[in-house]
Amino acid sequence: MLTYRVSGRRIDSHGSIAMAKAAEVILDTDLAGRDDAMNPVELLLSALAACIIKGIERVAPMIEFAFDRVEVELLAERQDAPPRLAAISYRLLVGTSESDQRLELLHTNVRKYGTIYNTLSAGTALTGAIERLP
Repeated sequence: MLTYRVSGRRIDSHGSIAMAKAAEVILDTDLAGRDDAMNPVELLLSALAACIIKGIERVAPMIEFAFDRVEVELLAERQDAPPRLAAISYRLLVGTSESDQRLELLHTNVRKYGTIYNTLSAGTALTGAIERLP
Protein backbone atom coordinates (compact mmCIF):
# COMPACT_ATOMS: atom_id res chain seq x y z
CA MET A 1 0.00 0.00 0.00
CA LEU A 2 1.25 3.46 -0.91
CA THR A 3 1.07 6.22 1.71
CA TYR A 4 1.22 9.97 1.33
CA ARG A 5 2.42 12.53 3.86
CA VAL A 6 1.49 16.23 3.94
CA SER A 7 1.83 18.65 6.83
CA GLY A 8 0.16 21.99 7.33
CA ARG A 9 1.06 24.94 9.52
CA ARG A 10 -0.67 28.21 10.32
CA ILE A 11 1.52 31.20 9.43
CA ASP A 12 -0.82 33.88 10.79
CA SER A 13 -4.50 34.86 10.64
CA HIS A 14 -4.16 35.42 6.88
CA GLY A 15 -2.73 32.14 5.74
CA SER A 16 -1.11 28.81 6.23
CA ILE A 17 1.32 26.58 4.40
CA ALA A 18 1.17 22.94 3.33
CA MET A 19 4.34 20.95 2.76
CA ALA A 20 4.99 17.65 0.98
CA LYS A 21 8.38 16.39 -0.16
CA ALA A 22 10.31 19.52 -1.18
CA ALA A 23 7.16 21.41 -2.21
CA GLU A 24 5.28 24.12 -0.35
CA VAL A 25 1.86 25.59 -1.11
CA ILE A 26 0.49 28.75 0.47
CA LEU A 27 -3.06 28.16 1.70
CA ASP A 28 -5.90 30.66 1.89
CA THR A 29 -7.12 30.14 5.46
CA ASP A 30 -8.03 33.82 5.99
CA LEU A 31 -11.72 34.25 6.85
CA ALA A 32 -11.81 37.23 4.48
CA GLY A 33 -10.17 35.22 1.68
CA ARG A 34 -7.01 35.82 -0.32
CA ASP A 35 -6.46 36.30 -4.03
CA ASP A 36 -2.88 35.01 -3.94
CA ALA A 37 -3.61 31.54 -2.53
CA MET A 38 -6.10 28.73 -3.04
CA ASN A 39 -8.78 28.01 -0.46
CA PRO A 40 -9.54 24.42 0.61
CA VAL A 41 -12.19 23.84 -2.09
CA GLU A 42 -9.90 25.18 -4.82
CA LEU A 43 -7.13 22.90 -3.57
CA LEU A 44 -9.46 19.91 -3.70
CA LEU A 45 -10.48 20.79 -7.26
CA SER A 46 -6.80 21.27 -8.15
CA ALA A 47 -6.09 17.77 -6.85
CA LEU A 48 -8.85 16.44 -9.10
CA ALA A 49 -7.46 18.36 -12.10
CA ALA A 50 -3.99 16.97 -11.39
CA CYS A 51 -5.42 13.46 -11.04
CA ILE A 52 -7.18 13.71 -14.41
CA ILE A 53 -4.11 15.11 -16.19
CA LYS A 54 -1.78 12.58 -14.57
CA GLY A 55 -4.21 9.82 -15.52
CA ILE A 56 -3.95 10.88 -19.15
CA GLU A 57 -0.15 10.92 -18.91
CA ARG A 58 -0.29 7.37 -17.51
CA VAL A 59 -2.91 5.90 -19.86
CA ALA A 60 -1.98 7.54 -23.18
CA PRO A 61 1.20 5.49 -23.76
CA MET A 62 -0.59 2.26 -22.85
CA ILE A 63 -3.35 2.79 -25.41
CA GLU A 64 -1.02 4.61 -27.85
CA PHE A 65 -3.13 7.76 -27.69
CA ALA A 66 -1.54 10.83 -29.32
CA PHE A 67 -2.25 14.27 -27.87
CA ASP A 68 -0.51 17.61 -27.52
CA ARG A 69 -2.64 19.56 -25.02
CA VAL A 70 -4.88 18.89 -22.05
CA GLU A 71 -7.02 21.35 -20.11
CA VAL A 72 -9.47 20.67 -17.30
CA GLU A 73 -12.19 23.10 -16.21
CA LEU A 74 -13.92 22.31 -12.91
CA LEU A 75 -16.98 23.70 -11.16
CA ALA A 76 -18.12 22.77 -7.65
CA GLU A 77 -21.47 23.47 -6.04
CA ARG A 78 -21.39 23.96 -2.28
CA GLN A 79 -24.37 23.46 -0.01
CA ASP A 80 -24.56 25.23 3.36
CA ALA A 81 -26.27 22.77 5.70
CA PRO A 82 -24.40 20.64 6.28
CA PRO A 83 -21.45 22.32 4.57
CA ARG A 84 -20.25 20.04 1.80
CA LEU A 85 -19.71 19.91 -1.93
CA ALA A 86 -23.00 18.72 -3.39
CA ALA A 87 -21.69 18.31 -6.94
CA ILE A 88 -18.56 18.65 -9.05
CA SER A 89 -18.62 18.91 -12.82
CA TYR A 90 -15.76 19.17 -15.28
CA ARG A 91 -14.85 19.63 -18.93
CA LEU A 92 -11.82 17.69 -20.08
CA LEU A 93 -10.38 19.27 -23.23
CA VAL A 94 -7.81 17.33 -25.24
CA GLY A 95 -5.84 18.44 -28.27
CA THR A 96 -5.79 15.34 -30.47
CA SER A 97 -6.59 14.00 -33.92
CA GLU A 98 -7.68 10.64 -32.47
CA SER A 99 -11.20 9.38 -33.23
CA ASP A 100 -14.20 10.10 -31.00
CA GLN A 101 -14.19 6.45 -29.88
CA ARG A 102 -10.53 6.69 -28.82
CA LEU A 103 -11.21 9.96 -27.05
CA GLU A 104 -13.99 8.28 -25.07
CA LEU A 105 -11.69 5.32 -24.31
CA LEU A 106 -9.20 7.77 -22.81
CA HIS A 107 -11.97 9.32 -20.69
CA THR A 108 -13.16 5.88 -19.52
CA ASN A 109 -9.66 4.99 -18.35
CA VAL A 110 -9.21 8.31 -16.53
CA ARG A 111 -12.48 7.75 -14.65
CA LYS A 112 -11.68 4.12 -13.89
CA TYR A 113 -8.14 4.48 -12.56
CA GLY A 114 -7.97 7.95 -10.99
CA THR A 115 -7.36 7.81 -7.24
CA ILE A 116 -8.72 11.27 -6.45
CA TYR A 117 -11.47 10.84 -9.04
CA ASN A 118 -12.69 7.61 -7.45
CA THR A 119 -12.39 8.98 -3.91
CA LEU A 120 -14.49 12.04 -4.72
CA SER A 121 -17.05 10.22 -6.85
CA ALA A 122 -17.73 7.80 -3.98
CA GLY A 123 -19.30 10.59 -1.93
CA THR A 124 -20.07 13.44 -4.32
CA ALA A 125 -21.97 13.70 -7.59
CA LEU A 126 -19.10 13.90 -10.08
CA THR A 127 -19.91 14.39 -13.76
CA GLY A 128 -17.88 15.42 -16.73
CA ALA A 129 -17.40 15.37 -20.44
CA ILE A 130 -14.41 15.02 -22.69
CA GLU A 131 -14.08 17.31 -25.70
CA ARG A 132 -11.62 17.85 -28.49
CA LEU A 133 -9.60 21.06 -28.45
CA PRO A 134 -9.53 22.84 -31.81
